[in-house]
Amino acid sequence: MSSDLPAQRGVARPKGSRADSAPPDVLGPVAGSPGEPAFDDHHPPRRDLVNDCVHCGFCLPTCPTYVLWGEEMDSPRGRIYLMKEGLDGEPLSASMVRHFDRCLGCMACVTACPSGVRYDRLIEDTRQQVERRHPRSRRERLLRAAIFRVFPYPERLRLLRGPLRAYQASGLRRLVRRTGLLQRLAPTLATLESLAPALGRAARVPTRVPADGDRRATVGMLTGCVQRAFFPDVNAATARVLAAEGCEVVIVPDRQGCCGALSVHNGRREEARRFARALVDVFDAAGIDYFVVNAAGCGSALKEYGELLRDDPAYAGRAAAFAGKVRDLSEVLVELGPVARRHPLPVTVAYHDACHLAHAQGVRAQPRELLRGIPGLELREIADPEICCGSAGVWNVLNAEPAAQLGERKAGDVLATGADLLVTANPGCLMQVGAAVARLGGAVALAHTAQVLDASIRARPVTDLLR
Repeated sequence: MSSDLPAQRGVARPKGSRADSAPPDVLGPVAGSPGEPAFDDHHPPRRDLVNDCVHCGFCLPTCPTYVLWGEEMDSPRGRIYLMKEGLDGEPLSASMVRHFDRCLGCMACVTACPSGVRYDRLIEDTRQQVERRHPRSRRERLLRAAIFRVFPYPERLRLLRGPLRAYQASGLRRLVRRTGLLQRLAPTLATLESLAPALGRAARVPTRVPADGDRRATVGMLTGCVQRAFFPDVNAATARVLAAEGCEVVIVPDRQGCCGALSVHNGRREEARRFARALVDVFDAAGIDYFVVNAAGCGSALKEYGELLRDDPAYAGRAAAFAGKVRDLSEVLVELGPVARRHPLPVTVAYHDACHLAHAQGVRAQPRELLRGIPGLELREIADPEICCGSAGVWNVLNAEPAAQLGERKAGDVLATGADLLVTANPGCLMQVGAAVARLGGAVALAHTAQVLDASIRARPVTDLLR
């Protein structure tokens, strides 16, 4: 295997970096059949997209794993180099898979790339090849099986609420964290425990919410999986804000399932396609103008339904039409324009760009516009906003140690703003940054954009957000 990557330009190279050559383990032990090419003919990474990369290096300072380790093969252009090697016939080695697995899928490189390289499409196609063709270790298989038998199923997650709430209320949480016993005995469980938000009484979201005043639009609303189970107040606030802005909201929570975001972002494409078909069936004939999403990762996946189901003749057209109606909450509110009165909220806010909102969907200005429209609210920017907080769906569960490092980096930048409240548009980010702030011994309140807007529209005291 040759090593012909050009030198990194305009970026300070971390100490010990091997940015001009492949790490020596790239030709590590082959996981599949010896000599078998890395990719089969079922949607491999496209060679024309691979060839779009000119290895300029603009992606490097925005890539979380490159920032952590300074390894070329843990950068977007390094992974594209490995994809090219696979297309040229190299086998799918365990080392190659490790570098693909280490990608958070944050898509900051897509924003940074001056050549318009579709790394998002490349890594997604590569991951579905890995999931079908790479034999993982027994431990990896068990962990991933547990994750994907629970996280994409709202009702299964809901069953965890009661025991988790009792655990938090009993005081055991403080004891477990103080002793560090769980971390020593079950590190993955300790990671999940640290990420779990404080749970109160679950807010109920009705099947349909009428518009306040004249109806300006009829919108469907995604309730989500983690959002529905652990952040039901965010869904309730989202429905109230939409109604206040003249939207009739169609929710049908009892018929919704997972949108497929976690599955598609982890290479489980057929599973994602099943989820996508089911959601299209629920809302296809609902007569909606928009389908509103309040979780960044979900919105990113939903907007790609046309691509996901392109090979399904029964769903390709319907999925593309449905995807065309998908909007982040902030997008649809800015498109419609405000009609509900905003009451003052005297609070300083640090706004965190969720990666799949800012990079994958290109939605940055709208949330800031909505927050700046609230009287008394002061918006403060966070340093290095392009660097992921380390959540990335379930990446922080599969890669706990580097995820914690990225989380603490982000938490430090948030605390440096001196803001009273951190606001973002993704449940994973709220959990990840909240856990990191606690580890650093800091203090900042956390809220979703919808909750801040809801408090202003309903003239709720700012203390409701700072509890």
